[in-house]
Amino acid sequence: AGDDLTGRLAMDLAVAAADVLHDVGAFDAAHAEGGRPLAVVGRDPRASGQFLESAVTAGLTGAGMDVLRLGVIPTPAVAFLTADLGADLGVVLSASHNPAADNGIKLFARGGFKLPDAAEDEIEARLGRPGKAVTGPPGGGFGRVSDDGDSRERYLTHLLGSLPAAGQPADGLPLAGLRVVVDCAHGAASHVAPELLRRAGAQVRAIGAEPDGENINAGCGSTHLEALRAAVVEDGADAGIAHDGDADRCLAVDAAGQVIDGDQIMAVLALGLKAGGRLAGDTVVATVMSNLGFRMAMRDAGISVIETSVGDRYVLEAMRAGNFALGGEQSGHIIMLEHATTGDGLLTALHLLTTVASERTPLADLAAVMTRYPQVLVNVAGVDKSRVALSGDVAAQVAAAQAELGGSGRVLVRPSGTEPAVRVMVEAMDADHARRLADRLASAIRAAS
Repeated sequence: AGDDLTGRLAMDLAVAAADVLHDVGAFDAAHAEGGRPLAVVGRDPRASGQFLESAVTAGLTGAGMDVLRLGVIPTPAVAFLTADLGADLGVVLSASHNPAADNGIKLFARGGFKLPDAAEDEIEARLGRPGKAVTGPPGGGFGRVSDDGDSRERYLTHLLGSLPAAGQPADGLPLAGLRVVVDCAHGAASHVAPELLRRAGAQVRAIGAEPDGENINAGCGSTHLEALRAAVVEDGADAGIAHDGDADRCLAVDAAGQVIDGDQIMAVLALGLKAGGRLAGDTVVATVMSNLGFRMAMRDAGISVIETSVGDRYVLEAMRAGNFALGGEQSGHIIMLEHATTGDGLLTALHLLTTVASERTPLADLAAVMTRYPQVLVNVAGVDKSRVALSGDVAAQVAAAQAELGGSGRVLVRPSGTEPAVRVMVEAMDADHARRLADRLASAIRAAS
């Protein structure tokens, strides 16, 4: 932020977004009622979020939208509040799990889902063009700005209300008796995640919960689990929860300090939903990178797995198309569509820990429903992706590796979408075996290029 994402660019993007949404009729309902369209704007605590918030607010109000500033708040909370408040646009200023120097802008449409690709493409195309003000409402067509002091409370109430009433303890404290350490990555969850777990009855120690604008994701959170693992063991806690900077993902740690990844969390949640009759179609949605052990565990439980390309946007598309309840990624982006329109780390943590408490079963034992196969990833950089794709030798090597593994392993070779590289993933019962095959495939890819 500051170099690539300047205040001017943020303001221009806001104007372009309002322009596009106006043209597709997204503001018609507000205008028909004689009012102005509403945008909600939230951010994570990185320092650049302050000037970007001002720039976006200026652009939106100048284009005729009222702006409700939510302050520092998780990304999924902005998605929820966009829907809950009937806003016409949701804006998040965050770079998620990236360092403090980075920042970005994410947009949600009315209803809390991400903007369609076509709308995003049109917004980018209009950047730099003079935008037309969204006129029509009284007051000269300019929007008004207000600050919301109730947003966190609305979000917390929503999360706690997402738990099924059946089977909940009479005292309304589903996590009573659990000792939990939560790492907030010095991010947007810092003042929300600990409060959520305490209200649910857990005894909570928060780490990575002192944001200063510069320390977000720095050696903490879901991308740096060392401190959380040590704290859980040191405290004798039942579990640890790790979020990233904007709290749209969740990873966990068991009582022994072992990492519970997104695949394992999804497996636990899927079995719980199926047992309660709430797993739509007895199906979950995962990406091609999900562990083979996850697929095998789901098969054994009578649960189908729909596979998508890597990226939570593709997971969500498949979930919406099939009206499925659960989907996600190994990285901890998990979507519970009955309660959220995007990945929500706090929602995931609450439901995972509620399962631990209600089943009276240690997290490690619940996660043992799946065996995590050794997974070796190799990034073959600086290659011609088109030549690799056409290489008969590479195709033959992939087929040979898969045949060698049989049903006890998996090979995935795919081009990078952002750089001249090909990614190789091999799963096998034995890590050394997976490494040998991955290196063999990497050599074939380099030779073909």
